[in-house]
Amino acid sequence: MSAQLQGKTVAFAVATEGIEQVELTKPWQAVEQAGGTPRLLSTEAGTVQGFNHLDKADTFSVDATFADVSAEDYDALVLPGGVANPDALRTDEAAVNFIATFTTSGKPVAAICHAPWTLIEADVVRGRTMTSWPSLQTDLRNAGATWVDQEVVVDGNLITSRNPDDLPAFCTTLVETVAGA
Repeated sequence: MSAQLQGKTVAFAVATEGIEQVELTKPWQAVEQAGGTPRLLSTEAGTVQGFNHLDKADTFSVDATFADVSAEDYDALVLPGGVANPDALRTDEAAVNFIATFTTSGKPVAAICHAPWTLIEADVVRGRTMTSWPSLQTDLRNAGATWVDQEVVVDGNLITSRNPDDLPAFCTTLVETVAGA
Protein backbone atom coordinates (compact mmCIF):
# COMPACT_ATOMS: atom_id res chain seq x y z
CA MET A 1 0.00 0.00 0.00
CA SER A 2 1.42 3.34 -0.98
CA ALA A 3 -0.39 5.56 1.53
CA GLN A 4 1.50 6.29 4.71
CA LEU A 5 0.11 6.50 8.21
CA GLN A 6 3.19 7.73 10.10
CA GLY A 7 2.05 9.36 13.33
CA LYS A 8 -1.52 8.02 12.98
CA THR A 9 -3.09 5.89 15.71
CA VAL A 10 -6.00 3.65 14.77
CA ALA A 11 -8.35 2.20 17.39
CA PHE A 12 -9.78 -1.27 16.88
CA ALA A 13 -12.98 -1.62 18.93
CA VAL A 14 -14.00 -5.11 20.03
CA ALA A 15 -15.90 -6.99 22.71
CA THR A 16 -14.13 -9.67 24.74
CA GLU A 17 -14.98 -12.52 22.35
CA GLY A 18 -16.65 -13.44 19.11
CA ILE A 19 -14.35 -11.36 16.93
CA GLU A 20 -13.93 -12.69 13.40
CA GLN A 21 -10.15 -12.96 13.62
CA VAL A 22 -9.30 -12.15 10.00
CA GLU A 23 -11.46 -9.00 10.20
CA LEU A 24 -9.21 -7.86 13.06
CA THR A 25 -5.82 -9.07 11.87
CA LYS A 26 -5.90 -8.03 8.19
CA PRO A 27 -6.83 -4.36 8.82
CA TRP A 28 -4.39 -4.32 11.77
CA GLN A 29 -1.58 -5.52 9.47
CA ALA A 30 -2.57 -2.97 6.82
CA VAL A 31 -2.32 -0.15 9.37
CA GLU A 32 1.07 -1.40 10.59
CA GLN A 33 2.43 -1.89 7.05
CA ALA A 34 1.43 1.69 6.24
CA GLY A 35 3.38 2.95 9.27
CA GLY A 36 0.42 3.52 11.59
CA THR A 37 -0.06 2.41 15.17
CA PRO A 38 -3.02 0.12 15.86
CA ARG A 39 -4.45 -0.09 19.39
CA LEU A 40 -6.95 -2.66 20.66
CA LEU A 41 -9.82 -1.27 22.73
CA SER A 42 -12.31 -3.50 24.51
CA THR A 43 -14.97 -3.56 27.16
CA GLU A 44 -12.58 -5.20 29.66
CA ALA A 45 -8.83 -5.25 30.27
CA GLY A 46 -6.84 -8.42 29.59
CA THR A 47 -7.30 -10.39 26.39
CA VAL A 48 -10.00 -10.91 23.79
CA GLN A 49 -10.86 -14.11 21.94
CA GLY A 50 -10.72 -14.27 18.16
CA PHE A 51 -12.70 -16.79 16.14
CA ASN A 52 -12.42 -18.39 12.73
CA HIS A 53 -16.16 -18.35 12.12
CA LEU A 54 -17.39 -20.58 14.99
CA ASP A 55 -14.03 -22.02 16.07
CA LYS A 56 -11.86 -20.39 18.71
CA ALA A 57 -8.65 -18.97 17.29
CA ASP A 58 -6.03 -16.68 18.85
CA THR A 59 -6.27 -14.31 21.78
CA PHE A 60 -5.17 -10.67 21.62
CA SER A 61 -4.00 -8.31 24.35
CA VAL A 62 -6.18 -5.28 25.06
CA ASP A 63 -4.38 -1.92 25.06
CA ALA A 64 -7.15 0.01 26.83
CA THR A 65 -10.81 -0.12 27.79
CA PHE A 66 -13.45 2.23 26.43
CA ALA A 67 -13.87 3.74 29.89
CA ASP A 68 -10.21 4.83 29.85
CA VAL A 69 -9.94 6.50 26.44
CA SER A 70 -11.28 9.41 24.44
CA ALA A 71 -12.10 9.64 20.74
CA GLU A 72 -9.60 12.52 20.64
CA ASP A 73 -6.78 9.99 21.26
CA TYR A 74 -7.18 8.30 17.85
CA ASP A 75 -7.13 9.22 14.16
CA ALA A 76 -9.44 6.45 12.96
CA LEU A 77 -11.63 3.63 14.24
CA VAL A 78 -12.02 0.07 12.92
CA LEU A 79 -14.96 -2.13 13.91
CA PRO A 80 -14.27 -5.80 13.08
CA GLY A 81 -17.20 -8.14 12.69
CA GLY A 82 -18.09 -11.63 13.75
CA VAL A 83 -21.68 -12.21 14.84
CA ALA A 84 -21.09 -12.22 18.61
CA ASN A 85 -18.57 -9.36 18.75
CA PRO A 86 -20.78 -6.43 17.63
CA ASP A 87 -23.81 -7.96 19.32
CA ALA A 88 -21.97 -7.83 22.67
CA LEU A 89 -20.29 -4.50 21.92
CA ARG A 90 -23.60 -2.75 21.31
CA THR A 91 -24.75 -3.64 24.83
CA ASP A 92 -21.80 -1.85 26.46
CA GLU A 93 -22.68 1.79 27.20
CA ALA A 94 -19.07 3.02 27.27
CA ALA A 95 -18.32 1.34 23.93
CA VAL A 96 -21.44 2.72 22.27
CA ASN A 97 -20.74 6.22 23.60
CA PHE A 98 -17.13 6.06 22.36
CA ILE A 99 -18.23 4.88 18.90
CA ALA A 100 -20.99 7.51 18.66
CA THR A 101 -18.61 10.30 19.67
CA PHE A 102 -15.95 9.04 17.30
CA THR A 103 -18.33 8.78 14.36
CA THR A 104 -19.81 12.23 14.88
CA SER A 105 -16.27 13.69 15.12
CA GLY A 106 -15.90 13.16 11.37
CA LYS A 107 -12.79 10.97 11.68
CA PRO A 108 -12.71 7.78 9.57
CA VAL A 109 -14.73 4.82 10.89
CA ALA A 110 -14.44 1.46 9.10
CA ALA A 111 -16.91 -1.35 9.84
CA ILE A 112 -17.03 -4.79 8.25
CA CYS A 113 -19.51 -7.65 8.18
CA HIS A 114 -21.77 -7.57 11.30
CA ALA A 115 -19.99 -4.54 12.82
CA PRO A 116 -22.63 -2.02 11.64
CA TRP A 117 -24.88 -3.37 14.42
CA THR A 118 -22.83 -1.26 16.81
CA LEU A 119 -23.18 1.78 14.54
CA ILE A 120 -26.96 1.26 14.57
CA GLU A 121 -26.93 1.21 18.38
CA ALA A 122 -24.82 4.40 18.36
CA ASP A 123 -27.53 6.01 16.18
CA VAL A 124 -25.09 7.19 13.50
CA VAL A 125 -26.37 5.46 10.34
CA ARG A 126 -29.45 7.56 9.51
CA GLY A 127 -29.13 9.03 6.01
CA ARG A 128 -25.96 7.03 5.22
CA THR A 129 -25.36 4.58 2.39
CA MET A 130 -23.72 1.43 3.72
CA THR A 131 -23.08 -2.24 3.16
CA SER A 132 -22.74 -5.14 5.59
CA TRP A 133 -23.27 -8.86 5.94
CA PRO A 134 -26.58 -9.36 4.08
CA SER A 135 -28.59 -10.30 7.20
CA LEU A 136 -28.11 -6.75 8.57
CA GLN A 137 -29.72 -4.99 5.61
CA THR A 138 -33.17 -4.80 7.25
CA ASP A 139 -31.65 -3.53 10.52
CA LEU A 140 -29.73 -0.84 8.65
CA ARG A 141 -32.77 0.20 6.63
CA ASN A 142 -34.91 0.33 9.77
CA ALA A 143 -32.27 2.60 11.35
CA GLY A 144 -32.50 4.99 8.38
CA ALA A 145 -29.56 3.86 6.24
CA THR A 146 -29.61 2.91 2.56
CA TRP A 147 -28.17 -0.60 2.22
CA VAL A 148 -26.30 -1.62 -0.95
CA ASP A 149 -24.58 -4.87 -1.92
CA GLN A 150 -21.07 -3.64 -2.79
CA GLU A 151 -17.54 -4.68 -1.88
CA VAL A 152 -16.77 -1.40 -0.11
CA VAL A 153 -18.89 1.70 0.42
CA VAL A 154 -17.62 5.10 1.53
CA ASP A 155 -20.19 7.62 2.75
CA GLY A 156 -18.60 10.62 4.40
CA ASN A 157 -16.36 9.27 7.15
CA LEU A 158 -17.95 5.78 7.13
CA ILE A 159 -16.29 2.89 5.31
CA THR A 160 -18.21 -0.38 5.20
CA SER A 161 -17.68 -3.81 3.65
CA ARG A 162 -19.68 -7.05 3.56
CA ASN A 163 -17.42 -9.92 4.61
CA PRO A 164 -13.85 -11.29 4.76
CA ASP A 165 -13.74 -11.67 0.96
CA ASP A 166 -13.90 -7.85 0.79
CA LEU A 167 -10.86 -7.36 3.07
CA PRO A 168 -8.39 -6.37 0.30
CA ALA A 169 -10.62 -3.46 -0.83
CA PHE A 170 -11.62 -2.65 2.77
CA CYS A 171 -7.98 -2.43 3.94
CA THR A 172 -6.86 -0.37 0.95
CA THR A 173 -9.75 2.07 1.40
CA LEU A 174 -9.09 2.27 5.14
CA VAL A 175 -5.42 3.15 4.71
CA GLU A 176 -6.03 5.64 1.88
CA THR A 177 -8.82 7.36 3.82
CA VAL A 178 -6.84 7.62 7.07
CA ALA A 179 -3.78 8.88 5.16
CA GLY A 180 -5.88 11.59 3.55
CA ALA A 181 -7.70 12.60 6.73
